[in-house]
Amino acid sequence: MKLSNMKKKYIVIAFSAVVSILTAYGFMNLDKKAVRSLPATNGFAVVELFTSEGCSSCPPADEAVAALLAKNIKNVYILAYHVDYWNRLGWEDQFSKPEYSQRQSQYASVLGLSSVYTPQVIVNGSSEFVGSDEDKLNGTVEGNLQTAIKQNVNISAVRVDNTITVDYSTGGNDEVLLNLALVQPEATTSVKRGENGGRVLHHVNIVRVLKTIDAKGEGKLTIDIPSELSNASLQLIAYTQGKDNLRILGADQKTL
Repeated sequence: MKLSNMKKKYIVIAFSAVVSILTAYGFMNLDKKAVRSLPATNGFAVVELFTSEGCSSCPPADEAVAALLAKNIKNVYILAYHVDYWNRLGWEDQFSKPEYSQRQSQYASVLGLSSVYTPQVIVNGSSEFVGSDEDKLNGTVEGNLQTAIKQNVNISAVRVDNTITVDYSTGGNDEVLLNLALVQPEATTSVKRGENGGRVLHHVNIVRVLKTIDAKGEGKLTIDIPSELSNASLQLIAYTQGKDNLRILGADQKTL
């Protein structure tokens, strides 16, 4: 009888130990989740994707930024720039512009890269990586939401016919680069030729017009809407950058 009681005692002790370990593990996981869900105060993340319909490696990057956009995270701004240097290889990307390729080259210069590539993501003008790396994308965005200090950039926009009148404030007294990106929220393309021939590609937050000016304090400017977008729902994303290092200082977004 004494041996039986001792066995019971050991069983109770072992069970209690297992419960304690599982409880502690559960709290550890809850703590991690709590940390990951901390609201951003002044943090922000401007995500610039350089992509092309002619690049077979690009669709996974398009999907990664689409998944990020679908999370509707406050202070995350996504822009897809379609570069034109793939156009000569069998398929002309209808959303591509040479100035987007030039923009990517400017980043390569300030970031010390030997060349440009697609798909490439640049976050806040300072971190760059392969755009299809979804874990890197989410981790970099999360880090910037917790650490980046957002400059108080503000815009108001009035759309009349095919013209947008924008009033802006850059949130400081220093001269900066102010970018105003007219964004088409989504589009689908059936690619006929090139590396993605036969595929149907879905894009989000396509930059259709980009206007960059030297700005200081407050001001006003206008943007012309392309005729093919005259009846489309659009977004206007404004963001400021340092003139020398292209680090992004702050951003704002309006629906048109």
